[in-house]
Amino acid sequence: MRVEDKIYQKKETVDRELERILPSEDTILFKAMRYAVLSGGKRFRPILVLSSGESFGVSQTILLPFACAIELIHNYSLIHDDLPSMDNDDFRRGRPSCHKAYGEAVALLVGDGLLTLAFKVLAQASLEEELLERKNQIILEVGKLAGIDGMIAGQFMDITLSPEEITEEEFEELIFKKTAALFIASVKVGAILGKASPPELNAIVEYGRNLGLAFQIRDDILDSASQSQKQQSPQLNYVTLFGLEKAERNLRNLVNKTQKTLDEASLESDELRYLASKLLDIGSESRDEQNSR
Repeated sequence: MRVEDKIYQKKETVDRELERILPSEDTILFKAMRYAVLSGGKRFRPILVLSSGESFGVSQTILLPFACAIELIHNYSLIHDDLPSMDNDDFRRGRPSCHKAYGEAVALLVGDGLLTLAFKVLAQASLEEELLERKNQIILEVGKLAGIDGMIAGQFMDITLSPEEITEEEFEELIFKKTAALFIASVKVGAILGKASPPELNAIVEYGRNLGLAFQIRDDILDSASQSQKQQSPQLNYVTLFGLEKAERNLRNLVNKTQKTLDEASLESDELRYLASKLLDIGSESRDEQNSR
């Protein structure tokens, strides 16, 4: 089977499980939760969970609740990011953002609901007794990387640092925490469940770090192209700070690092390699397609 087909199958599996997990009662809150999560999206992060875990010999059945929990956390962050007090985006995945469709108060609660549901899904994941301690470790790691030591810290930097004063080191820390931290969580889940050795765990974390940074730089390149076409005022991102040439060079370097890390650790996964290499294919992708994340 082609690697593209294997990844597509994983996306379909995640979509089906998310639909099962999300409350289906006919209330505004639950309708809004399903609206936000089941509106498309590439499911990049849960696919990373599944691909990483399978490379360490873990079955998809074991990995699936962890993959869905990561996606719920990601979607909560998008809902809150889109709010007027944050990025103020009216559209997400080609249709009105959650707060535009249901109001800001409901959107806040939807985000809160998805975050807490994610940890409920993690806690309820059914594992053999020998893996229970590893589940506890995963819950701790996800809480750390998605919380005030990771993604939340990056979001805070994003709204408080001055564009005129920010340094390159500070901006790279920002995108590491805001974006790469959840990528690290995604690939680390499978490695922990697969009883990876310390060198293997270090390698998969390094892969996740470089992949996350590359993903954000690619996102910024697409953002800048879209803003230029629409003649909008440029927003703060890697391209506006350091230029397109440097952004494209660093994107290539980071993708190359992901492949080198997998090689040096002898981690065999055509899917992890493919997911990284696809980040270089930006010529034909529009910002709207990228916004389906």
